[in-house]
Amino acid sequence: MTGLTLTDFSVARGPCDVLRDISLSIGPGECVGLLGPNGAGKTTLMRGALGLMKHRGRSSLSDLPLQTRAKTVAWLPQAREIAWPVSVETLIALGRLPHLAPGAKPSTADQAAIDSAIARMGLEGFRDRIATQLSGGEQARVLIARALAQATPVLMVDEPAAGLDPAHQITLMQTLATEATGGRCVITSMHDLGLAARFCTRLVVLSRGGVAADGPPHRVLTPEMLADVFQIRAHIAQTEHGPIVQPVGVIG
Repeated sequence: MTGLTLTDFSVARGPCDVLRDISLSIGPGECVGLLGPNGAGKTTLMRGALGLMKHRGRSSLSDLPLQTRAKTVAWLPQAREIAWPVSVETLIALGRLPHLAPGAKPSTADQAAIDSAIARMGLEGFRDRIATQLSGGEQARVLIARALAQATPVLMVDEPAAGLDPAHQITLMQTLATEATGGRCVITSMHDLGLAARFCTRLVVLSRGGVAADGPPHRVLTPEMLADVFQIRAHIAQTEHGPIVQPVGVIG
């Protein structure tokens, strides 16, 4: 089974290291939330791990040949731009391209993966709509569906809840958690501490170029860590609906 392993992993922007000597391993069945303040290196870590940025050290994903990498990891960046006025179903079907021979048409199995992704993101009524004519939140759901249709062992998503209303944020995080339960390795950067606490099995907090905390949410999201890394106070509670983490004030 496939996941992500980083060994002595560093990424620089200009003369300065954004990330320094990070080593971690994320395996199948984990839904890992990358947390950290703006500029901590969450996006940089994912882009570097994918081989989209120069880095030092080793990433098990960037070591893969390009074609193998496309079949191994689905990547959804922060930018949710859709360039072409194609139908929603056509756009989602692009997720199957790594699995098709040149010039081949989608098979029955490919169409099943497309249909499943459409259903899971609640897009059944959008199949024939032009993707560029949808709202920003609707476009985000379409692009997430494309990543799901790719059906790769690893799924990496940069701030997936951005631009979604609360109901679709919860539905999306439930979907990512289910993907992990089914054996995929899910890695997502997040700013919403409450969603991270409820749906992620593990949190990795980045700060000052390194890993400030790594573990299950109840061990990572402590008042001390939130004060040190985020400079906030928060209400933390365990409820029948799961953990609640709500920032209530700024320190300093």
